[in-house]
Amino acid sequence: MLLLCALLGTAQAAPHRVQAGETWWSLSRQAGVSVAELQRVNGGDRLLRAGEVVQLPGSSAADIPARPVLRASVAPASPSPASVFQRGQAVYYGGRRDARTVMTAAHLTLPFGTWVRVTHTRTGRSVDVLINDRGPFGNSARVIDLSDEAAAALGMVSEGVAPVTLTVLRRP
Repeated sequence: MLLLCALLGTAQAAPHRVQAGETWWSLSRQAGVSVAELQRVNGGDRLLRAGEVVQLPGSSAADIPARPVLRASVAPASPSPASVFQRGQAVYYGGRRDARTVMTAAHLTLPFGTWVRVTHTRTGRSVDVLINDRGPFGNSARVIDLSDEAAAALGMVSEGVAPVTLTVLRRP
């Protein structure tokens, strides 16, 4: 804790429990610091896992839930290490609603109920989505259709089409 205080200087840091879909980028905007600073405080560049606790400089402890928030939309907390499953382009559409999460996607071959991490290759932002629909159709370079919410989390709404990698986290 002393090391953390020394790293932060006079800034206050508080724990934050990572929710599904949160990224280093979204947390850095919430805390008002750079991604590099946030990663430095939390031990370097690594993948965030839903349910883990990270330190957010400039946050207050009142923002932190006392215990984990268990929601059906949370992907597995510790998926087995996986490599990139597919590379290509992502597009977005309204999405098919699901009771478990708004972070949904369509894929041509992955089974429904599969959790996939989609990473924007230019920005490094990523989001975990649930496959619950089929698509995209008509363009072989496009590998996934994301819901509007997932596209917003990746920061690709203004682009329309973005280069991505897909990593399978959990199959049904």
